Amino acid sequence: MDKPLAIFAGRSNLSLSRAIAEEYGSTLGEVTIKNFSDGELYVKFKESIRGVDTYIIQSTPTADSIIELLLMIDAAKRASSHRVTAVIPYFGYARQDRKDQPRVSIAAKLMANLIASAGADRVLTMDLHAPQIQGFFDIPLDHLYAGSIFVDYFKNNPIDDLVVVAPDVGSLKMARSYSKRLGAGLAFVDKRRPQQNVAEVMNVIGEVDGKNILMVDDLIDTAGTLTNAADALKARGAKKIVAAGTHPILSGPAYQRIEQSSIDMLLVSDSIPLQRHSDKIKVLSVAGIFADAIRRIYTDDSISTLFDD
Repeated sequence: MDKPLAIFAGRSNLSLSRAIAEEYGSTLGEVTIKNFSDGELYVKFKESIRGVDTYIIQSTPTADSIIELLLMIDAAKRASSHRVTAVIPYFGYARQDRKDQPRVSIAAKLMANLIASAGADRVLTMDLHAPQIQGFFDIPLDHLYAGSIFVDYFKNNPIDDLVVVAPDVGSLKMARSYSKRLGAGLAFVDKRRPQQNVAEVMNVIGEVDGKNILMVDDLIDTAGTLTNAADALKARGAKKIVAAGTHPILSGPAYQRIEQSSIDMLLVSDSIPLQRHSDKIKVLSVAGIFADAIRRIYTDDSISTLFDD
């Protein structure tokens, strides 16, 4: 190609960033990121990126990680980078995607505006909590899916009498896709949420008695929805219960809930690094998917073909 390529990383998930660069056949570029004593962030690229096709990898689970990404984008544009692509394995604030109560922010739209205003030319992300968030961006966005690594895992480690279960209505579309690709049954859990991070199971819709279960979701935060659903499924006669979630936020009591729940195994991606080890949690890497997508963006090839069955 007529323009060189460079891959850089913020500090939110260095292990995944290194794996993506390695899968691509490269190494991470050198960048200085530090905090002043008052917490203010400082970013400096340690090599010339003038005319370079620049990819900045940074998940954004916290406010600091978002500011870090914005400063890196701004620094890259001011260093005359040819094109800056923000590679965001986990796009934070995606749950605040609408005004569902009076006097609240639509934070997902605000984050999209900030990334574009900082100077990003393109965004590459995975399993947005609400797919319509793609429309919040006024710059091109490529949306990847972790489902392929989970589906491949279960094809290589098949489970008999499998039923795919959506732990809530919001994940039903994802569950239907897994069900189709694995040739399994489909069910979902109807619930209500009286307040944030609190879930109450209402009904299980579908045949789960005597079946092995695969629950799927895009993100797992406090794990209340997932573990309540697992316990309800077990009470209705389910046998082995496996869960898969792309983004393992796992905050608050999540680890304790998972370890004490009816879930036999939880598969997650490495879009967010785990806070600690758990015997019930297995991590599958999405580095190869992101490396392939970066290669296709760089060569102006189709990304959608990555997900053609």
